[in-house]
Amino acid sequence: MLTVSVKWQKELFSNVEIDTTLPPYVFKCQLFDLTGVPPERQKIMIKGGLLKDDADWSKIGVKDGQKLMMMGTADEIVKPPEKELVFSEDLTEEEQAVAVGHSAGLLNLGNTCYMNSTVQCLHSVPELKSALTRYLPIRANDVDQSSHTLTIATRELFNELDKSAKPVSPVRFLMALRSKYPQFAQLHNGMYMQQDAEECWTQLLYSLSLALKSPGVSENAADTVKKLFAIGLVSRVHCAESGEEANETESVYSLKCHISQEVNHLHEGLKHGLKSELEKNSPSLGRTAIYTKDSSISELPRYLTVQFVRFFWKRETNQKAKILRKVDYPLELDVYNFCSSDLRKKLESPRQILRDEEGKKLGLKTNTKASTSTDTEGPSHKNVDLSNTAMEEDREKQVTGIYDLIAVLTHKGRSADSGHYVAWVKQDNGKWVQFDDDNPTLQREEDITRLSGGGDWHMAYICMYKARVIDAPSNC
Repeated sequence: MLTVSVKWQKELFSNVEIDTTLPPYVFKCQLFDLTGVPPERQKIMIKGGLLKDDADWSKIGVKDGQKLMMMGTADEIVKPPEKELVFSEDLTEEEQAVAVGHSAGLLNLGNTCYMNSTVQCLHSVPELKSALTRYLPIRANDVDQSSHTLTIATRELFNELDKSAKPVSPVRFLMALRSKYPQFAQLHNGMYMQQDAEECWTQLLYSLSLALKSPGVSENAADTVKKLFAIGLVSRVHCAESGEEANETESVYSLKCHISQEVNHLHEGLKHGLKSELEKNSPSLGRTAIYTKDSSISELPRYLTVQFVRFFWKRETNQKAKILRKVDYPLELDVYNFCSSDLRKKLESPRQILRDEEGKKLGLKTNTKASTSTDTEGPSHKNVDLSNTAMEEDREKQVTGIYDLIAVLTHKGRSADSGHYVAWVKQDNGKWVQFDDDNPTLQREEDITRLSGGGDWHMAYICMYKARVIDAPSNC
């Protein structure tokens, strides 16, 4: 049994006992009784970082009499309303849209849940909305008509979602999507078939990237999709048999989490996804040979997309099968260890500034003299001031390699050609909403990480993380 003191805001709690035979979560429950701060909101600083609920006391190194720092907001006492209650039926439709605190749902037009969930996730990116708003209605010469039409339809659909309190029918968007990509119009027995949400996500971003980087777009919107979503990779390709070795660079729009019997967590799956084997012609051997490809991240995006590779082609049944294995993923993802040595060096200073900023919030002294600000807010959905969003984009930002989860696209069922897709999106007020087609419902944050698989329930197929960034130092 240890006795410590805990500083929270201006209060100091002395002689708080820690039973080291019980997990730290029990200690947090004690602090909840003292402060009113729920355990999930508590951030307790210890050597090496924050105290986790399931940490091992013997490895933490807390000493008897030690002073711990805690940050967190206590539950507020419910007060009577200061303003007169207004019923929703007395509000205009736009006022209702603002009041509910989240976007409208999307009607299912016949096996279109794959499309609806994709749209809801991408709709959570305010910078993408801003770029679409600035997109000119006149098609540039280097953009094909179908990509232009799909981009316009995306902009209009995003606008409808922001203004409507009732479910929106995405008819025009669906027609534009099927015109550009006919595979989404496949029929079986006279009915439209279920499609892969990841394919829809990838194809939509591809079309938007073509349109939003054309010369006809304003300069600020150029290469928007690449800046927001593209991940730079540098790879070492080596053939052990011939000794050949080469370096390659490429740009991708998602990291792959490969799932096997050894993978239990996202970090393990990403590690597997950055290593692969390929068979290609060897100039020195004069025949095909096996090459190993080891990749690392050389450039990070503002929004990091992760795909769980759950579907594979099963020859026995001649169809896509699904891997149901449970793979846990975090609300906060640090990809520093997956970065190249050059990128790690660039991240060191921003990461230190971020740590100092978070330390200041905890009341800790820091050595950082430069005044910076960090951006860790969730996505904004309602009444986005697009002019301010554009100004924010103009400010140079530095990524830190640390990301916060803001959207999860899940699949329920055992086959890629059936089942049901749903989007789970974090709102600007910090709350999570499940978008099940035309039915949005509020969810608890602790339920989001339970979408990790292992059964027939909804399981994560795509996760989207938002970067924690800092303002770049001024050159003035």
